[in-house]
Parts: sequence; C-alpha cells; structure tokens
Amino acid sequence: MTNFDVVVIGAGNGGLTAAASLAKAGIKTLLLERHNVPGGCASSFCRGRFEFEVALHQLSGYGQADNPGPLRSFLSQFGIPDHCEFLDMKNLYRLVLPGKLDITLPADREGTIQALVEQFPAEKEGIEGFVDLVYRTFLEYAAVFYQRDPEASAEKYPLMAQYSLQPTAQVMDEYLHNPLIKAALGIYWGYSGVPLSKLPFIDYASLYFSYLHWKPAYIRHGSQAMSSALLDYILANGGQARFNCGAKRILIEDGRVVGVETEHGDVIPTKAVVSNASSIDTYVELLGEEHVPEEQFQVLGGQTVGPSSLTLYVGLDCEPHEVGITDTTNFIVSDPDTDKQFASMSRLDTSDDYLLLSCYNLDDPQASPPGTSQVSIVNLKYAQPWLTLPPSEYHQAKFKAADGVLNRVEQAFPGLRSHIEEIEVATPITHMRYLNTPGGAIYGFDQYAKNSNFFVSPTAPIQGLALAGAWSGPGGFQPSLMSGGSAARAVKRYLQQLGEGK
Repeated sequence: MTNFDVVVIGAGNGGLTAAASLAKAGIKTLLLERHNVPGGCASSFCRGRFEFEVALHQLSGYGQADNPGPLRSFLSQFGIPDHCEFLDMKNLYRLVLPGKLDITLPADREGTIQALVEQFPAEKEGIEGFVDLVYRTFLEYAAVFYQRDPEASAEKYPLMAQYSLQPTAQVMDEYLHNPLIKAALGIYWGYSGVPLSKLPFIDYASLYFSYLHWKPAYIRHGSQAMSSALLDYILANGGQARFNCGAKRILIEDGRVVGVETEHGDVIPTKAVVSNASSIDTYVELLGEEHVPEEQFQVLGGQTVGPSSLTLYVGLDCEPHEVGITDTTNFIVSDPDTDKQFASMSRLDTSDDYLLLSCYNLDDPQASPPGTSQVSIVNLKYAQPWLTLPPSEYHQAKFKAADGVLNRVEQAFPGLRSHIEEIEVATPITHMRYLNTPGGAIYGFDQYAKNSNFFVSPTAPIQGLALAGAWSGPGGFQPSLMSGGSAARAVKRYLQQLGEGK
C-alpha cells in the first residue's frame, strides 16, 4: 500500500480545502470520502428534471474583485474564482411576519439603514448607532484575530473587550426598542442556530458584517461547482482521492498517527491525518477511547449537538414571480421573539416555525430548466424528537411536518403549492444518513459561547491529527471552508517538526 504524508478524511468543505492546501505545498496527500461525490453540504442531487442545491443559501465573506473578502482571498490560491462564477445578491433578505412586518433589506450598509428608518422613523438614531457598533466591533475583532496585532489589549480595543461575549439581544436593547426592528436585524440568528438571547455579539457582528460589507454570494450552477473545482485542483497538484471509501480507524502508535484503515480493510500508512468528520466520530469511532486523553472526553461532555433541519427541496413548474417570489432569500416567522422561534426547533410540529425559503433562479436563471424554479425551504429542527419516533410513525410525521411548512409558505406566496412539480423532503434523520453527522447537525455543536474557540481549543490532543469543519469551530460555509486552511497549516508545522527530528 502506498504511503502518504497526509490522509484527509472526508471531502466536505474543510476536507477539500485542507487537501487543496496540502497538495499546493507539494505534500503527498490522499483524500478519502464515503460518498461518491465531493462536497458534503456543498453538493447537489437530482430529482426529475431538477438538480437541487443541498445547503448553500448565501455565501458570506466572498466580496468582489475591488472589495475582496477573506474567503475570496483564501479560495483564490486554488484558482477557484477563475473556475466558478460567484454572483452577488442585491438584497440581504426579505422578512415576512404575516400581518406585522414585510421588509426587504438591501445588501449594503446605507440601503439597510434607509429601509429600516423608512419603516421605523422614530428609531433612526438607534438604528444608525447599532449598525455602526456592528462595524466598529467587528473591525476591532479583525485587527486582533485576523491581523494579529501584537499590541492588542482591552484598552486598545474597548468595544471587542466590552461586547464580544455579551448576548446580542442585550446589546440590541441598548439601541433599539421596537421588537420588529430587532426581528428585522436579528433574523440571521438562524445561520448560527442560537437565539439572540444567547448568541454572542461578536458572532452576530461577524456574521452581519460579512454579508453587509461583502454582500452575500451564490455560485452559478450551485456549490457542487466549487467542490468539483477544488477536487480538480487537488488532483492537478499531485493529490489523490478515493470515493466510496470511508475511513474506519485512525491508527496510533506511541501517541502519534501512523496510518488509516479504510472501511474496505486497506491500511494506508501516513504521518498525519486531517479529519473532516465530526469530533465526536473522530475521537469515539475513528480513534477509540484508549488513544484519547480523558480531558478530551470531558470537553466533549460539555458540548451539545447543534440543530439539523427539516428541508423541502421543491421544483416549481413556473417562474418565481408567478407565485410572488421576488427575492432570493426569504425568512418567514410568526413571532418576532427569537426565543420562541428557537423553542419550535425541539418540536415535530411546524405550525409556527422559523422558515428560510431560497429561490436560486433570481440570481442564477440557469438553476433550473427554462420556465421553472428551484426552491429550498429550511426549517431548523433538532434531531431528538425525530429519533424518538417509532419507525412505523416516521413517514406520517415527515409528511405532516412538510405539509405544515407548505401551509405556512402558501400564506406568504399564494399559489405556490399548485405549481409543485417535484418535491423531496429531508428530515434530521435524512441528514444523519447523508451527512454522517451526529444528529444530522449542520453547524456542528450548538454555537453557544462556551462551545466556541474562545473556550474550546480546536487543536487535537494527538500528534499528527488536525480537525477541520464545523465541529472544530464556527459553522457555515465560510468558516468551514477556511478551517481547512488552518488544519493544513497545523499539519505542515507538524511535518516540519518530524523532519527536524530526523
């Protein structure tokens, strides 16, 4: 069996960018993936005449050629901007609270402020002050953690010191009064899965700044195009990949990585491993508790598995405007209170849930055949209620839940149901099966402050092992893609140390 310097387990976002980074450095790299295509969440599947986007709704941190974001700069080293077309969205989103609020926020600072002030003129000063705080706090954070200011201190960066770990709802209360404004500015909480009462303000500020300053982006032909381009780069730079080939064990001797055993029984000698699997699976299944320090299991015991989703993939036999869809990203909620929205995630019932409807055709007319539309409806749900269902009740519960979602969507977009040509429903159980993550979690662990890298180190306690993906840090496309670069840097440092020790 061929030896490799590094084996990367999992071809999700973090695994792909880790393998690309390592191949770029001339390190002999093998990528293992249990599925038959690369991408994980960044992939697509076909039903009828539609090719559905699995998970990408809005890509953050990409930016434009004259205003590049960190993700664009990162992906440029692999030539991705030359092989994929990234499309700017003109709006952040439309938010609909039936009978209470219907507002669309443009994807620029002044436009968002203007749209909010038009709806809530009495709170103009608070709106402007809050958006300004978001910008200034994030820029302080960036100076400390991205630019690595060696003279960083609480005195030099007072906003970061004061606000970083404060709950976002508490910070909003200093500036805003009307609950509907808080709903309009806070609806992105679902991109972390944590309500505003528990979402650290620095996470909110990072998220909102990334979309407002660099604009949300979509990839023509979907995220599968980016995953395939990354794979092409890996192969073109000497890396290898095996699909339909999952990892069974990471082999350890004397406390360091020495190989990987595949599910087919092959043993691959290697000096290091990047695991894009969940940290739970990495430590419990791939390594085994005999090789993991007790302290690491104590860390895992203090973390909780984040939400999955009830997702409806819908192909319509009409164009978006025919059912009133005029924005790519649409949020539908029945109550402005994010704690109430969050509570619905632990129930099978879908009558008052937080919904995200994305229609990709508005930015990419080629997202579906001419005269049709591709729509994705996401309803964040924890897996536990689904895991406790008797198998005999699963399908009835699945279609009842989907029917409830469609009833809600029909209120905002009348006539949509009558135009459904194709539909696929994925529950948390479905996501468990296809993503191979605990609880079908899409963001990794719950994104509470206690689970963040402020308090939990992403460094693995095994020599030659690095972690990539949402389970080692923040969830979402931008963080998981960039995590592969961090994992690759850790592995390169380790390999250099091995070389110096010879």
